[in-house]
Amino acid sequence: MPERIRHKPLGLEKVKHPKAEIHLIVDQCKGCGYCIQYCPKKVLEESRDINARGVYPPRIVDESKCVICSFCTAVCPDFAIFVVEKPCKETC
Repeated sequence: MPERIRHKPLGLEKVKHPKAEIHLIVDQCKGCGYCIQYCPKKVLEESRDINARGVYPPRIVDESKCVICSFCTAVCPDFAIFVVEKPCKETC
């Protein structure tokens, strides 16, 4: 068995983590909840507002926890959600 690494990786403080910008088209959502279920960081939750279709779409809890995995985009059957990376000039 290899010995566990007991220190932080070199240069970790220099790494810039990408910041996400989540776009949700509320009236296009049919409320299936796949994006909420498959989000690994639990960035989304069901909202209390009703959209034009009469369902409860997701709402963004904490956009800063998003790792831009795009699982929400991949599983959404209505293409109602997508994630893009914020430009570096805003986050650096």
